[in-house]
Amino acid sequence: MIITATEFKNNFGKYLNLVREEDLFITKNGKIVAKVINPNVSATKQLTGILEGKIDAAFSKKDIRNERVKRYEISD
Repeated sequence: MIITATEFKNNFGKYLNLVREEDLFITKNGKIVAKVINPNVSATKQLTGILEGKIDAAFSKKDIRNERVKRYEISD
C-alpha cells in the first residue's frame, strides 16, 4: 500500500497493524521515501498469491508485473 508521510504519522497505529499483512510504501512530495515491512514474513511468502488462482495459465513478464503493480496502487 502507498501512503503519504502525513497519513502514516497521523494514523501510525492503524498502519502498524496493517504492516502485518502487506508492505507499506511511504511518500513525501509524491516520491516514495520509505518502505515498511514485516520482518517476520519471508520474501517467498510475500510473493505467494501474486498470481493466486492463475497457476495453470502462461504469463509473460508484463502480466506478472501488472499483477504486482495492482497490489501497490494508490487508493482514493
